[in-house]
Amino acid sequence: MKKTYVLISIMMIFNLLISACGGTQANITQSNINRNKNPSTRENDIKILVDGNNSFALNIYQSLRAQSGNLILSPFSISLALAMTYAGAHGETESQMAQTLHFLPQEQLHPSFNQLDLNLQKENINSNKEQEPLQIKIANSIWAEQTFGFLKEFLDTLALNYGAGIYLSDFINNAEPTRQEINNWVSDKTQEKIQNLIPEGSLNPDTRMVLVNAIYFKADWLDQFDAEDTFNHPFNLLDGTQVDVPMMSQGMYIPYIQEDGYQAIQLPYAGETAVMNIIIPDEGKFEEVESSLNYEMLTDIFGNMNQTSMFLRMPKFQFESAFSLSDVLKELGMTNAFDRNKADFSGMTGKKDLFISEVIHKAFVAVDEEGTEAAAATAVIMETTGAAMYDMTLVIDHPFIFLIRDLESGQILFIGRVLNPQ
Repeated sequence: MKKTYVLISIMMIFNLLISACGGTQANITQSNINRNKNPSTRENDIKILVDGNNSFALNIYQSLRAQSGNLILSPFSISLALAMTYAGAHGETESQMAQTLHFLPQEQLHPSFNQLDLNLQKENINSNKEQEPLQIKIANSIWAEQTFGFLKEFLDTLALNYGAGIYLSDFINNAEPTRQEINNWVSDKTQEKIQNLIPEGSLNPDTRMVLVNAIYFKADWLDQFDAEDTFNHPFNLLDGTQVDVPMMSQGMYIPYIQEDGYQAIQLPYAGETAVMNIIIPDEGKFEEVESSLNYEMLTDIFGNMNQTSMFLRMPKFQFESAFSLSDVLKELGMTNAFDRNKADFSGMTGKKDLFISEVIHKAFVAVDEEGTEAAAATAVIMETTGAAMYDMTLVIDHPFIFLIRDLESGQILFIGRVLNPQ
């Protein structure tokens, strides 16, 4: 049976708490505005948005690479969900978020995210009838405390630009059932790939809002590997030891570049609208190359590749990562949003009564002969891939860095590294 590959990215912003509820009951303002399917954006806004998102992607990767082992995250998911939070930010909180996340001004950012979202989800046609074209589906939702008053302007912005449906919830009396309901929504939107995203006890009577983003990505390789050509092969670890891993192999004609200290390739997915880029530092050069990885370096790599015939061997791999992003975002300059005394999310409620207490991110990736499967989840908690002759042979038998990105926009969807494919 043909396998299905799904790349899921979940970005969840939740637990908008009030520091001082004051016992006031307020009627929530529910937006009746439909999503704008033809947003008005300036000529270069999408490019500026993607450039900013990708700059943030490399910044956060650099901040997280100090952790041991393999790494996978979805920077696009993080940016998208924080964009919804940004819609309610004012003052220095707004300025710090814009600087850290490389965001456009509010009036440009949200229509641009809307257009990028719509572009990513447009139907692609694959000439190979035996393969399905790459598909990306994105869904957003808002879970709001039914007695708490959010500003209509804030809800309108999310409805207009993110298509976020509003679910009135009883966090005060039924936080646990609401948590289960949100988790069921997430499971449904991610083809059951993300289960029990919100841990038990995360929501409580002080919860005021949960914003959820789910991304569904389905992709086969344009040229799939033959499983009969997959054999165990040594993979060299950074400490000099070796492990035997299943190594896929195939002759192909793909974009390739060799620079001082590393090589890089580009593997297309079916439909040829998305690719996986793999950067393979020379042995002994991983730390040097990884520490130098920035947006300018990637731009140079992507712009200077040449079509090359090669016999490629690369490992199958599967792993997940989990970490807190709170300290990372603070180190990158987003400090006020986490400070209950300085946070200004008055664009959500009209008051400075909300702050971010925690940002948690989990991600998963699996690569085999037929394609790629990946998933990511982020919670922003707020409180109050024989025989002919080829030009070259490339064997990826030591640690490497990889990216999954939309080819048309250039948006990086996932970025990670493989230190040990096991």
